[in-house]
Amino acid sequence: MEVTRRLSKLNHALKASLYKGFLSRNLGPQRPVSTSVVLHKNQSDKYDNLHPVTEAMLPKDCFKGKLAFVTGGGTGLGKGMATMLSSLGADVVISSRKEEVIQKTAEEITSISGNKVYAIPMDVRDPARVAAVADEVEEQTGQLPNIIINNAAGNFISPTERLSPNAWRTIVDIVLNGTANVTLEFGKRLIKAEQGCNFLAITTVYTAMGSGFVAPSASAKAGVDTLTRSLASEWGRYGMRFNTIAPGPIYTKGAFNRLDPTGAFSSKAEHRIPVGRLGEVGELCNLAAYLVSGYSSWLTGAVINFDGGELPFMAGEFNFLSEITSEQWDQMEQAIRKIKGS
Repeated sequence: MEVTRRLSKLNHALKASLYKGFLSRNLGPQRPVSTSVVLHKNQSDKYDNLHPVTEAMLPKDCFKGKLAFVTGGGTGLGKGMATMLSSLGADVVISSRKEEVIQKTAEEITSISGNKVYAIPMDVRDPARVAAVADEVEEQTGQLPNIIINNAAGNFISPTERLSPNAWRTIVDIVLNGTANVTLEFGKRLIKAEQGCNFLAITTVYTAMGSGFVAPSASAKAGVDTLTRSLASEWGRYGMRFNTIAPGPIYTKGAFNRLDPTGAFSSKAEHRIPVGRLGEVGELCNLAAYLVSGYSSWLTGAVINFDGGELPFMAGEFNFLSEITSEQWDQMEQAIRKIKGS
């Protein structure tokens, strides 16, 4: 009880003092302590185990004979995942609304891997087009996919009060309804064919708590996380697994042009990530490949935060104290001991 009381007293003292200028009044002129953004250095410069590793970690040809279907596969993370799977032996179908983009990407990936990549244009918001694409996939490849990655997304920053109903509907239709359209169309066909499949969705870390200025995306991607958990429970009996990667900031041209047009976000994001750097596309691709491979056959219903520690750092009320020096801790501890009463 005494230990609990002292800890409670210390916690109360920290809260009461730190936010009211305790350090500046009691510790004299010291290096200023920020209560908003802690400047994390790039720890991978110092620690080898934090260096990004982007080359394929799984064995070559481990996806040989498998067919992967990747939405939003023409650019960014989708292109990266399609390239990784193709390099590991899979035949890949990539889809996007822009036919010229996915055609170019398909040719580029094939030139790297030597494996067949099909480019089929599709708007995930249109259930009829999704059904037609499912027909094309079966006709062109002779099979249903063994791997389906729901990566198609739409997002932009805006004060929520400025959003029109159409702006809201567009994001939700692409992210949530688009994922449902693809999953239901292929899922029903897979069930009928008695064929298993590994599904993967790409969402974001802010689905757990929400985020201002991206409310449509946060809401829609939270729905995708819930769909993942729901179908992992329901469709496991049909040989299907469902998982989600919720990435933190990983630079891709398209996403950052929409979400960070000035470049200010990137700089601040690095400072609040404990590892001290943005993620890299190849790192996510390795995780994605693992999640849709046989090496993770007992893993389903998981939403995996992949963010360099950003979410837990931002959620912790006292995490900014990592900027306090050892000398300041000594002085602060002495001052706290002098505090009397509860």
